[in-house]
Amino acid sequence: MKKILVPCDFSEPSHEAFKFAINLAAKNDSEVYVLHVIDFPAYYETAFGFQPIPFEASALKEIDDDAQRKFEKMLKTYSKNDSNIVFSYVHGHVTSMIIDFISRKKIDLVVIGTHGASGMREFFVGSNTEKIVRLSPVPVFAIRKAVSLSAIKDIIFPTMLEAQPELIKRIKIVQEFFKARLHILYVNTLNNFKRDLEVKAEMEKFVKHHKLTNCTMNMRSDAFEQDGIISFTHETGGDMIVMATHGRKGLAHFLIGSVAEDVVNHVKCPIWTMVVKSS
Repeated sequence: MKKILVPCDFSEPSHEAFKFAINLAAKNDSEVYVLHVIDFPAYYETAFGFQPIPFEASALKEIDDDAQRKFEKMLKTYSKNDSNIVFSYVHGHVTSMIIDFISRKKIDLVVIGTHGASGMREFFVGSNTEKIVRLSPVPVFAIRKAVSLSAIKDIIFPTMLEAQPELIKRIKIVQEFFKARLHILYVNTLNNFKRDLEVKAEMEKFVKHHKLTNCTMNMRSDAFEQDGIISFTHETGGDMIVMATHGRKGLAHFLIGSVAEDVVNHVKCPIWTMVVKSS
């Protein structure tokens, strides 16, 4: 975790993400890259079809200068040491620019703010955070409100008890980083129902196989997996969630959706996600 990226639109959630990221960086001696994507339409419609929008160089410079001023104000507010913080701004589509930046700069972790979403906006539009959670090639922290790292004592790990060795390896590193207790959670649903004794046996085997320590084993029954995760988090006062997302795209994502994205939209604690390939 030597290179941390904070996509930033200077909203309150992105300020919270920045605060959380600089705390992570201070503890781990990491670099923080703050990226502001200036996304404006490249074309407009006329009677003759789509035409490029003419932007004067002075107008573009004013937009860029405004971003620089906002960053410097944010930096002055939250950071006493800017030697490991780098600010960049680019013009283009938000999601694609962030994914490209991750690749070019060899980013290890993304910390991104989220407003959450609900209702029709969530179903039809979603948020940039949701898209990054689903598409990022590296783990993502979704932050609604920055919390002290020392306050993270109980980490909830929802799992279907599948064989995902790279995911488990990363989660063990996260657990060790925070010196926290891991609460393994299996949500029993009607579409994927298992008897209690079967789940208990599988969970014990899962813990033993992956050599998980300082952990508890928990099961909940609910209509949908995300509902079980959300209610368990609220009931237990979990400080953080770590979970996989399958990174589905296109029609598959529209029809099936993503449990991780739903959780990001409805839980206030920090959520760490990692894309794993569907089996």
